[in-house]
Amino acid sequence: MAVTRTYLDFEKPVAELEAKLEELRAVSARDGAVSIAEEVGRLEAKAGQALAEIYANLTPWQKTQVARHPQRPHFVDYCDGLITEFTPLAGDRSFGEDEAILGGFGRFRGRPVLVLGQEKGATTEARLRHNFGMARPEGYRKAVRLMETADRFGLAVLAFVDTAGAYPGIEAEERGQAEAIARSTEACLALGVPNVAVVIGEGGSGGAIALATANRVLMLEHAIYGVISPEGAASILWRDQGRASDAATAMKITAQDLLRLGVIDGIIPEATGGAHRDREAAIRAAGDAVADALAQFDGLSPAEVRDRRAEKFLAIGRTL
Repeated sequence: MAVTRTYLDFEKPVAELEAKLEELRAVSARDGAVSIAEEVGRLEAKAGQALAEIYANLTPWQKTQVARHPQRPHFVDYCDGLITEFTPLAGDRSFGEDEAILGGFGRFRGRPVLVLGQEKGATTEARLRHNFGMARPEGYRKAVRLMETADRFGLAVLAFVDTAGAYPGIEAEERGQAEAIARSTEACLALGVPNVAVVIGEGGSGGAIALATANRVLMLEHAIYGVISPEGAASILWRDQGRASDAATAMKITAQDLLRLGVIDGIIPEATGGAHRDREAAIRAAGDAVADALAQFDGLSPAEVRDRRAEKFLAIGRTL
């Protein structure tokens, strides 16, 4: 059964062209005697050109919308597409299980690894179960437990980041949310094995950094990564969430800006129209980028891996 495509506001010209295409195909299916191949080809070319022009000139706010697209591949999709023999593990051995962060051991292209990631959920039921990818303290404590286990057995750590931020609820604060995030960040820095983080959608604040303090930080072409959401920044700066577009531009949250600033190490290309238009290609490209990043640390000692990670983060923001 075909999935109905969701269009973003700025994709309206493409939506109209593709709607006409669907109408023509329906007519052709109903009356095979009518040849409309030439008209279909013309509309397909026009729609493809319009899509390419739009995505070649996306604003930071439009990229934010693409990063949040409901049909964009999530952590479970990358895990299914890249990890074999995956064995999920649960619980922080202190309070309970948090399904906003999923993790377990498996093989990445034959190599045993730990894979972690925030899962937003693709359906209403799944979004509620995963709390929209916003982890509570037990999620970060689970991540620490799994990272320490991976380090003990010499397994590389892969993290797929996709969260608006850590859950800000009262009960999360009561259970030590800030401390749990700090411990997870510390655990990333202490790893003697290489770790690679990929921002696949949103990378929001400390909730993202807790998994993304890695030897190599990669971003999908239309992902975003920042200290706060554009809406949150607009509320603080101008007391007006309606200025989220201005905030997105000022904050430099796009992959292109962050690569130029030295905050991330590489950009993973997406299909024209975003990763949701060709999910398999996005997952495959992410896998290739992760494999290349891991290869850079083959043969290094644990001390060298730690030192290179520390140097990377200490260098961010240096001007001399």
